[in-house]
Amino acid sequence: MHISTLQAKHPIGVFDSGIGGLTVAQGIAHALPNEQIVYFGDTAHMPYGEKSAEAIQGYSVKICQFLLQHQCKIIVIACNTASSVAVELLQEQMAGRVTVINVIDPVVEAVKQSGIGRVGVLATQRTTKTGVYPHKISLASPGVKVMAKAAASLASIIEEGMFHSAHTMKAIMDYYLSDPCLEQIEGLILGCTHYPIIKNHINNYYNGKVQIFDATETVAQAVKEQLRNQQLLCPDTRKAQHHFYVSDYTHSFEQATKIFFGTQVHLNHYPIWEMIEQITPLK
Repeated sequence: MHISTLQAKHPIGVFDSGIGGLTVAQGIAHALPNEQIVYFGDTAHMPYGEKSAEAIQGYSVKICQFLLQHQCKIIVIACNTASSVAVELLQEQMAGRVTVINVIDPVVEAVKQSGIGRVGVLATQRTTKTGVYPHKISLASPGVKVMAKAAASLASIIEEGMFHSAHTMKAIMDYYLSDPCLEQIEGLILGCTHYPIIKNHINNYYNGKVQIFDATETVAQAVKEQLRNQQLLCPDTRKAQHHFYVSDYTHSFEQATKIFFGTQVHLNHYPIWEMIEQITPLK
């Protein structure tokens, strides 16, 4: 498939190491209700934060091949870890075939446009360790001070549904956000696709005085702009039928989709790593 053969009716591809990226898919579905989404969660290898950069790159390339088989007209890496270590490789591999967007660059651009001088980054240990946000922000907005806080276990807390308790969440917010490194920040980047689920709790902690940078909104707008520039926005006003795939299926994954997509969806089990020989290699 060549980029010149892409059509407006083709779907948007979104992938993540698990189901947290459904927050990004939901943001896209809300901003672009005419668009069909094909989502792939690599639940067989989650979490990517425990994998090497080389392994994550290999997984990401194969998943993109799967999405190309489904004629996706744009691919969104809805995972901060994969965005930090695989985006350059994917953009090189997919050049001339499909545009690849990650969850980091649109947020970095949003920080630049905001004009703030001090921004915090709340992220997983792996994403924090890569230093990708401080590095990219320093290039895009020299002079902006970036303070990163690794929030170990926060994604797991969200998956377990503990955010439903206001009392529990107040204690959790105090634990993570009272860190001295986040003092006097003007903005906070949610550096994990799980974190938008608790955006209201974070806003409440700061009494609305800190600007929250949420990839679910910024990425959706970046996708919309890219498709508009390529004249690939779908004009069909019929309700889009989305498709969701996972590389390893459990009932708990399907139950958890309601947390991340706003409504429970049916997950199709597609054991991509057992069927990889059926996927055409990149040339």
